[in-house]
Amino acid sequence: MNKLVLLSALIALSCSAQEGNPSSTALASNTTPMKATSFYDLSATTIDGDVFDFSQLKGKRVLFVNTASKCGYTPQYEGLQELHNTFGGDDFIILGFPSNDFGFQEPGNEEKIADFCQKNYGVTFQMMSKVKTSAKGGHPVFQWLCNASQNGVSDAKVSWNFNKFLIDENGRWVAHHPSRVAPMSEEITSFAKGK
Repeated sequence: MNKLVLLSALIALSCSAQEGNPSSTALASNTTPMKATSFYDLSATTIDGDVFDFSQLKGKRVLFVNTASKCGYTPQYEGLQELHNTFGGDDFIILGFPSNDFGFQEPGNEEKIADFCQKNYGVTFQMMSKVKTSAKGGHPVFQWLCNASQNGVSDAKVSWNFNKFLIDENGRWVAHHPSRVAPMSEEITSFAKGK
């Protein structure tokens, strides 16, 4: 019985800690970043299996988001698509990275994920292959996003599905926002507009 109570308490604590407090949103400071790996040297695989070289993102503002199909935040796909429809184009792009890291909420393969996104949310922004989002053992893109030693600006932790990272048109890490920050929030739309 004590083990069950302890397990319940741990689950409740981890759920409440997923999003942290409002001050957990990380923003880049105006300090000069240390020497780091270039954002433009990175690449990833699209959901269709093609290599996506980040050098093609030069001059674009980029929003990275880790996604999942069976999460309480999954309806954010709708807001992400609205953001893409409103601001996407030559200056702003969204890259969605499915991940099964949190609560096993993205169990499908790339074909099932793509089908889900299209049928339920009409997603047309660029979706990528499923990845791990850990700062240490995750996909190289998420290692770069989460480690100041690589991005030259800030450490960050992907705390749950639908965390958002903002990278400016010069490949510089700008901010990390937790799941609760909606795609059409002022923080995100201001960045998408270039303000």
